[in-house]
Amino acid sequence: MSETRSAVDSIRKILPYTSVACVLAVLYVAYVFYARWDEHHRAAEAAAEREAEIARKNFELNGAGQLKVTFIYANPPAIPRGGQGQICYGVVNATKVKIEPGVEHVWPSLSKCVDIQPKVTTKYTLTAEDDAGHAVTNTVDVTVR
Repeated sequence: MSETRSAVDSIRKILPYTSVACVLAVLYVAYVFYARWDEHHRAAEAAAEREAEIARKNFELNGAGQLKVTFIYANPPAIPRGGQGQICYGVVNATKVKIEPGVEHVWPSLSKCVDIQPKVTTKYTLTAEDDAGHAVTNTVDVTVR
């Protein structure tokens, strides 16, 4: 019986210390969970801000809802007599596109190239139109040598 009593007394002596150790362990675990949650939360907010900024820049780059010719160029810009080349263009918010003089098979596209075979140096004019009747034009010169 005395052995049991001394064991109980020993446990009673160390109980306050083990209780403090358990409380400290629980507080540490809670801190680790909170710190990881907070880090994840901040990273998610930063990613959302970056995504919103990219979307805003893309919207502005693509005309911000306005009809826009984003590019037009000749590839190559100088063609040997009888040779072929391409005119490449991009438009946003357009419903109709034409290239004069008479390039066929064109339509609104963010990026499209069409074949050309000019006989003389030519200025090509791209005209893009939207549903509201607005039109924008841009030109490119192709030199024939």
